[in-house]
Amino acid sequence: MSATGNPAIGLGASKPTTLEKKPVKFSNLLLGAGLNMFEVTTLGQPLEVMKTTMAANRQDGMAGSVSRIWSRGGVLGFYQGLIPWAWIEASTKGAVLLFVASEAEYYARTFGAGNFTSGIAGGMTGGLAQAYATMGFCTCMKTVEMTKHKAAVTGQKVPGTMSTFMDIYRKDGIAGINKGVNAVAVRQVTNWGSRFGLSRVAESQIRIFTGKSDSTPLAVPEKILASALGGGLSAWNQPIEVVRVEMQSKKEDPNRPKKMTVGNTFRYIYSTNGLKGLYRGVAPRIGLGVWQTVCMVALGDIAKELVEKATGDVVTAKH
Repeated sequence: MSATGNPAIGLGASKPTTLEKKPVKFSNLLLGAGLNMFEVTTLGQPLEVMKTTMAANRQDGMAGSVSRIWSRGGVLGFYQGLIPWAWIEASTKGAVLLFVASEAEYYARTFGAGNFTSGIAGGMTGGLAQAYATMGFCTCMKTVEMTKHKAAVTGQKVPGTMSTFMDIYRKDGIAGINKGVNAVAVRQVTNWGSRFGLSRVAESQIRIFTGKSDSTPLAVPEKILASALGGGLSAWNQPIEVVRVEMQSKKEDPNRPKKMTVGNTFRYIYSTNGLKGLYRGVAPRIGLGVWQTVCMVALGDIAKELVEKATGDVVTAKH
């Protein structure tokens, strides 16, 4: 027995591992914001515009939607809503997600949750925070920009982005510029939960196929494949995205419910366009998920080096 009277210490037993809260570093936030800004400014916004236009105009196919977007301003039509709304969303949502997800994951682990469960809990909580903190009004204003009636067709002056924002605020207040935020929240929670889980399933299948152990890191193409499969398959919740677009849309339709909720909007879409209408825009959304994955994974190491040089801080965020 040891001098302390504790036989376990005398036998060299290891101390119980203590759970440490990971600090949220500025370099991590900068990396997330930078990658998101690049993604949305390149292919991200055109795919977002296509997805939203198809969801709002469910009678159009892919070709009809592309033609509709082109008629609104040629190439620039595919970038409607980019400045400032998509940029605000891109530069803030990564920071909100990382901070809240990190906190939620830590507290889930203090309650005894494993890595997988605490990771999903963190992602879902972070997605919920994203929706109510920044994404609600950003997605609303992007959708307004993409679907509002273009007065120029009738010779009237087209209101600018900020004047449109102020008109909605004066008329409906905070609720007006956050219209559809509950649908955004449901989408984000199911997105992050299913994307995380499905990506992990894909990773495990790739490891089995290639004979890699859990401790062996996947190659970049394998990471992209796993994340792309997770992102693409998580488009199962496209109906809630179509509901979100319909709630935020400024297109004129006297048959729509006067006071729109997630429930009555879902019923309205199903009654007018059926199950097919609820999945309008799913193809560009899958493409958007793949492009986001390529940006975050394939370009992650390059961006990581640039951020570390700029801040002098070691980036610890995973991508």
